[in-house]
Amino acid sequence: MSEPDEVLDCRGQRCPLPVIALARRLPELPVGAVLRVLADDPAAAVDIPAWCRMRNQQFVTAHPDAPAYDIRRTA
Repeated sequence: MSEPDEVLDCRGQRCPLPVIALARRLPELPVGAVLRVLADDPAAAVDIPAWCRMRNQQFVTAHPDAPAYDIRRTA
């Protein structure tokens, strides 16, 4: 697992809070940066990739052993 540029800990938060936190934080990072979102809500596995598709951001990978999701800012 490569290291992200930043980690956003949303563990214990329920939908839609992890996606809201992602949407607020990602624009503050430089283009190309990778944000790792830690989210243990089962809905995050669907919500985070869907948000990336809708916002034209790159969903890099999910880490099922860690409940973590890596997103690269593309614009």
